[in-house]
Amino acid sequence: METVNGEWIMKGLRLDDPMRIRTCGELTAWIKKVGFLPLFSGEVEGFSAEEHVSPRFWWTGDREDDPWEWREIIAAEHEVAYGKFFGGRAGFVSREWLPYFANYRRGGYDFDARYEDGLANRREKLIMDRLTDRDEDGEVVFVRKNILSTELKKLCGFGKGGEKNFPGITTGLMMQMYLVTAGFRRRVNKKGGEYGMAVSVLETPESIWGYEHMTSAYGESPEASRKRIAKRIKELFPAADDESIRAVIGK
Repeated sequence: METVNGEWIMKGLRLDDPMRIRTCGELTAWIKKVGFLPLFSGEVEGFSAEEHVSPRFWWTGDREDDPWEWREIIAAEHEVAYGKFFGGRAGFVSREWLPYFANYRRGGYDFDARYEDGLANRREKLIMDRLTDRDEDGEVVFVRKNILSTELKKLCGFGKGGEKNFPGITTGLMMQMYLVTAGFRRRVNKKGGEYGMAVSVLETPESIWGYEHMTSAYGESPEASRKRIAKRIKELFPAADDESIRAVIGK
């Protein structure tokens, strides 16, 4: 995506290009094949959903053809993870690659351990405490589901006269793989009717894919996981230089 004279210009393929991704299912299958994928184009040419769909259908609202609608469908299906994983921008990570992203981005830390070592701040803890709970033995369990981000914001005391920068804090937690966008829902009024645009649902990845899976790469060093991710990008896009790869996956 480029900005020209204040307008967004979408990249992509022609309608008749045989390589064009035509359906939401095809996009999910491709994400699983490559392992992880930004939604919009960035530093590595060709490494995005945007560059492999038609620019014609963005923001049409047609769930059959619109990649913006597809992201909602994919987020809710939980076959792959969706969130702001790439430089604070939206993208997807397959179930297979989630443990390596978690190990690298978390530095091998569960959130509680990160907080105890002074590596997480109070506002991050406010959010994580609302999304997690403990069993009778004191072990963390991940049971809070289907909370709209607007509801979570209020529950954690963000807003006028309260805590600041809810979008920035949640984006940071997604970059560290402690949160994902688990779906989208419209808000409901007092009469039970839906209104407004769809709002994201935030959950811990452990609540969807399980603690054992999400921590299954903790046995290797975070640096080894980083190299594994970088190597995968290089395999797929040999022309990508180290600086561009670092910009995509983080230093």
